[in-house]
Amino acid sequence: MERVESHASFGGRQEVWRHASTTLNCEMKFAVYLPAQALAGERCPVLYWLSGLTCTEQNFITKAGAQEHAARHGLIVVAPDTSPRGEGVPNDEAYDLGQGAGFYLNATQAPWAAHFRMQDYVGDELPTLIETHFPTTDARGISGHSMGGHGALVTALRRPGRYRSVSAFSPIVAPTQVPWGEKAFTAYLGADRAAWTEWDAVELVKTAAERLPLLVDQGDADEFLAKQLRPELLKAVCAASGHPLTLRLQPGHDHSYYFIASFLGDHFAHHAAALRA
Repeated sequence: MERVESHASFGGRQEVWRHASTTLNCEMKFAVYLPAQALAGERCPVLYWLSGLTCTEQNFITKAGAQEHAARHGLIVVAPDTSPRGEGVPNDEAYDLGQGAGFYLNATQAPWAAHFRMQDYVGDELPTLIETHFPTTDARGISGHSMGGHGALVTALRRPGRYRSVSAFSPIVAPTQVPWGEKAFTAYLGADRAAWTEWDAVELVKTAAERLPLLVDQGDADEFLAKQLRPELLKAVCAASGHPLTLRLQPGHDHSYYFIASFLGDHFAHHAAALRA
């Protein structure tokens, strides 16, 4: 691993690291915020943040104001890139497929399968790197926005016992039923829609082995709300399955980082309560 950025922030340090990913067969970057406790050698819980379409590791660390919350709660925060990158990595000219649009799944179809294994990366390879090189406890939380909100929910639901907390902003809760998901899943997973269900939070809640409480914030002025996000589907399946869900529809808020920054403190408090219990 090579550190490529380091910035003092709220008594801690915001860093960006580069490494060769064996899972994705390319070079990857991830951001990590180390609070003062971690810099002093104290082991701290880790909160993983998964960003949305078109983002890199930079969007969250420069726009959300996360460092102040992480410093207050003593959390290490890790924000990976959203897909494999590089000249040898397949891509598409559209913003919602290919590089910048990994959808946090493991692709099975050519030409994507050799690189687009973001679920294995965020769920296995990256945590192993973090827990090897930084002073962490075994307490992990996961959160994200939009495509990354989908990724956070799916990753937690697919890996019972691995995370103590999960939350999401404006998540794509039912990708098998919306245009963004249908396009990406057809490309990455093929035409068999039955294979898509293991990457759909609404479907996974139906058979969840763990009732990890879900915190979801959604802006009611979000331009993607009705067509792409559809939080009412998650609300209905959680009610039917008895899965704990706090779904907050926030008046006047859109899909931007202004929305995320407005309520990120609540999400950090939600995670800290579980991670430091």
